[in-house]
Amino acid sequence: MLRNTDRLEIFSDGVIAIAITLLVLDIRVPSAKNGQLFHELGSHWPTYVAYVLSFAVIGIIWVAHHSMFEHIETVDRGLLFTNLFLLLGVAFVPFPTSLLAEYVHVGGSNAHAATAVYSATMTMIGLAFTAIWYHLARHPELLSGDADAANLRRSIRRSLVSPIVYGLTIGLAFVSPPACLAVYALLAAYLAGGPASRALVAKPFAAVRAAATGERTPKPSGDGARSSDPLP
Repeated sequence: MLRNTDRLEIFSDGVIAIAITLLVLDIRVPSAKNGQLFHELGSHWPTYVAYVLSFAVIGIIWVAHHSMFEHIETVDRGLLFTNLFLLLGVAFVPFPTSLLAEYVHVGGSNAHAATAVYSATMTMIGLAFTAIWYHLARHPELLSGDADAANLRRSIRRSLVSPIVYGLTIGLAFVSPPACLAVYALLAAYLAGGPASRALVAKPFAAVRAAATGERTPKPSGDGARSSDPLP
């Protein structure tokens, strides 16, 4: 049975809000001797870096989720369960963030393992987003407005950037954890632009060219702007 998205979005916002709030619990007041407070605060830099990084990541997840559901009019059972898979990963983020804060600066096998766990968690979240896009491509009737097959395929391809890059950092974690942190930051900057959601509403090149040259473009066949065959 199809229904509106209000309850799903409210529940998702609640889970995301709790996850992003839990991140701050790892930031504790250090015990410092007289005159040593600044030194002690500086020695806890990995905690601050991990907090800012994960706060940014969860914030981008929330924005991406909001942008995605701006184009979704109704939900079905499959979308509900796929969204729960996404929230499973989001709710887990505070744990690998704690591992990263605790071990990334000490080096050795523990730093590699902590970074790999963080990368694996983000890979799972990326796969969950891709699964949602794939489900929407299989069920375009859930979407509102115009969403043709080409745009849906483009959204899927762009959503794959996240799990692929995060997946590669699992291996990179056993080479250089600091390099992983740099990749996380670069990927966050890319995802902040909402590439998958923007692709869904992007005008096809033929339409852009026609608008620029004043040509007429053929109307899509079938009912509405959506293709009856969203996936090849």
